[in-house]
This record gives sequence, C-alpha cells and structure tokens, in this order.
Amino acid sequence: MLAVTADVAADDDLAAVAGLVDVLGEMLADRNEAVAGLTAEKERLAGQVSSLTGQVEELLARVARLERQVSRNSRNSGMPPSSDDIPGRTPPAPEPERERGKKKQGKQPGAPGAHLAWSDDPDDTEQLFPRGECGCGRDLGDALDLGIARSHQIVDTPEVTATVTQYDEHAVQCRCGKAHVAEPPAGAGEAGTVTYGLSLQAWVVFLLVMHHVPVERCAQVVEALTGTRPSDGFVHSMIARAAAAVRGVNTLIRALIITARVISADETPIRVGPGPKTRKKYLLVACTNLLTYFFLGGRSMETFDHFVFPDMSGAVIVHDRYRNYDKIPGVLHQLCTQHLLRDLEDAAQAYPDAVWPGQAAEALRALIHACNVARDKGLPSVPAEDAAADLRLFRQAVIVGLSQVSRVPGANSKQKPGRTLLECLKNREDDVLRFLTDTRIPPTSNQAERDLRPAKTQQKISGRLRSEARTRDRYAIRGYLDTARKHAIPVMDAIRAALAGNPWMPPLPA
Repeated sequence: MLAVTADVAADDDLAAVAGLVDVLGEMLADRNEAVAGLTAEKERLAGQVSSLTGQVEELLARVARLERQVSRNSRNSGMPPSSDDIPGRTPPAPEPERERGKKKQGKQPGAPGAHLAWSDDPDDTEQLFPRGECGCGRDLGDALDLGIARSHQIVDTPEVTATVTQYDEHAVQCRCGKAHVAEPPAGAGEAGTVTYGLSLQAWVVFLLVMHHVPVERCAQVVEALTGTRPSDGFVHSMIARAAAAVRGVNTLIRALIITARVISADETPIRVGPGPKTRKKYLLVACTNLLTYFFLGGRSMETFDHFVFPDMSGAVIVHDRYRNYDKIPGVLHQLCTQHLLRDLEDAAQAYPDAVWPGQAAEALRALIHACNVARDKGLPSVPAEDAAADLRLFRQAVIVGLSQVSRVPGANSKQKPGRTLLECLKNREDDVLRFLTDTRIPPTSNQAERDLRPAKTQQKISGRLRSEARTRDRYAIRGYLDTARKHAIPVMDAIRAALAGNPWMPPLPA
C-alpha cells in the first residue's frame, strides 16, 4: 500500500514538473519573441537615428553656409560697400579708433588741396558805386569818389546758349588761273546742311560716357544747358561716332599695355544685350597708372585669349586669384593683397579663437607699408632688414594656421576656405610677396578696380545696355578718356580733339 502511494506521488511530481517545464518553455518563447521584437525595434530606431543624424549634419552645414553668406561684407569679401546695408546682412565691424599720434581723418598735411584763390588778373572788373539818396536828401550820384573801399571776386560761368553760325566758304582764283575753295570748319557736314558743333557734340559724349546719363535724359540736359534739344537718335549716334574717332588711339593703348612691365587686371559682370536679367557679359580691364584698356566678353579662357594676355611676355599681372590668370603662359603673378586681407578677415571670423589670421594680416600690412616707404625713397626693392621681422611673423602665422585647419579627406574634396587660403599663402608665397622684390609692382589690383567701378555706377543709373556693339564703343571711348585723364589732359579737351579728327595720343615710353 505504501509503495503504491509513493508511485502515485512520484507521478504527480513528474506531472507538475512537466507542466512547469511547459510553462517555462512558453515563457521562454514569449521572451525570445519579445527580444526579437525589441532587437528589430532597436535596429529600426538606430537606422532612424542615423538618418536623423545625417539630416542634422546636413542642416548644420547648410546653416553654416547661409551664415557665411549673410556674414559677407565689404570688409571680408569682394562685395562693394553699397551692399553692406542690405537688410539681413551682417554689417562690417566698426573701424578701430585711431591711436594717439596716428594720422587723423581728412586731408593730410602737404596733400594738394582745392580752394578759390584770389586772382591778380581777373577776366573782368566791374565798378560798383552807391545808389540812392543820402540821409541829407542829396543824390549819391553826385557824391565825391573816395576810391575803392573793398573788393570781391566771384567765379561763375556765363550763361550758355546755343548759337547758329553760318560759314560761307569763298572761292578765290589765283593769278595762274587755278581756283581754290576755303575748307569747311571742323565738324561741319555736307554743304547746305546743318550740324551740331564740336562743343555740343563733346557735351553729349561727356554726359553719356563719363557720367552714364541715359540718351533721353542727356538730350534734356543739353536742352536745359543750351536752349536747343538734339534728337535722341543724334545723341545715341555720337557713341559710335566718337568710338570711331578714338579707334587708332585704342590700338596704341593696347600696344603700350602689352609692352608694360607691370599691369593690373580685373573683370566685372555687366548686364548687356537683350534677354533675361540673368544674361550678362564680363568687362575686362588691363591698366597701369597711365593707361586703361577695356574688353567686353565672357569670363572664359576663350575671352582671356582674345584680350591682351597672350601677347604679353615676362610681364607681371596683378590680379585677384581668378583661376584663368594662372593659365596665361609666360607671365609672372602678383596676387592682390587687398583680396588676401579680406580673406584673412573672413578667416578671423570663421575661427574667432585663432591667432594666426590676425597675425598674418598685420604682418602683411606691415610688409605693404615697407614697400610703400621704399618706393617713396626711390629704392628698387624693399631692403631685407626692413622686411625680415614681419616676414618671419607672416610665415609663422601660415604654419600655425595649417596645423590648426586640417584638410578635408579625399583627393577631390572641396577644402574649407581657410585651408585654401593658407595653402595659397604657403605654396604661392613668391606670388603673394613679389612686390617686396620690385617696388614698381603694386601690392594690390586697386587700380583695376577703380577703373571698373564706373561700369557698376552705370548699371545703377541706366540699367541694362541693350546693344553689345554700342557697349564696346562706349568702353572704347572710356578707355581713351581714362588714359587721357591719367596724363592730366582735360576730358573735354580730349573729346573735342577726337571729334575734330586729331585725337590726343599717349606718349611713347622713353
């Protein structure tokens, strides 16, 4: 009986254990299923996190690009000062206050000025006497003249009124029987016709080209000044007429540019020709302190090949690091230090805790100053001892910058602007500091920028120039007049001479 009872109890225990095993198996299966679900959810979330991380990085890069674009101004980029007040754009930081002992703003001692000087030989003298009655009732016309009490001089222009002059060209007969007819005056048309004179023509060209006055408004200005209104067609035709008159001079200017030892070059976009607002051309300039030559085209190497560059050999071109200049064979380069200083200012803003941008900029400014001092002294180059300390600071700043701004991995990866700048300063040091070896080389291409600035002024005043041919004519005239102005020739005299068929010619170098 006891044995049977024990067997029954053992069977019950085995059944209980088996049931427990089944329960544990079900629990284990449920756990495995839950673990599999959690693993899948983990992988899904990990993928989502990775995707979101990539989106965040992309957005951060986009924000950085947008912040960089908004932070660009005339101090840290090539943008003009007129764009500094665009809403939303970060204005440049204020200039630091001048230190005590440094030069003040405004006209400097010894600089030439302009003022109204008393003339010892006036063009006209008018005697003024008191009029009316004296307090005693007598007429002041009968009063005794006591001499000049005081004098004034007034500089003014006479009232301008267009006059019609008829030129009768007489014929005479020599005693030998041969007849001669007088030559017509300069600017006259066919016999029996009426033309505008050289002075009025010169005013039209002056207003159109030098002051960018639109055609219709130019005719209105001439009418207000002279009392006669030329037709819009005549005003517009003066551009082609004046350009033809200076064609030979521009050929000479081009030849002088090609033979120059040092030139400055630059390019700027202008809106030319019919089409959408996005359609534009590029105006190129090659110039010196005495010469200016323009060329209208694109920004491609094909345009550069049609300009003066292929004909130059051994010359130094001062430019803004645009890549096409490096493709010109047989020339040397001076990279514009003004552009480099703007890029260093941009680097100082991009790396606010770094010392190297400020040190490099200050050293570069000191080297430019040393060049200006040496040039004023008539030295052919900057003495080594005058540049040694600043040159060492400049090189040290570049080395430190290269150690702090690492390259982006990948042979074709786009580098950060700071890294690109530092590699340029290191690898092209000869092109950056060439002005130290020859004081005839200007450190900046400011002359070229100044010569191009009127083109931007014209765009603001008149907008798009509709004809490419007339635009080329316009800048052919401008190059001639800028060259004359650089030689201290009055612009109106240069225009009159060209229209009279005897244009001013730049002197050949000795």
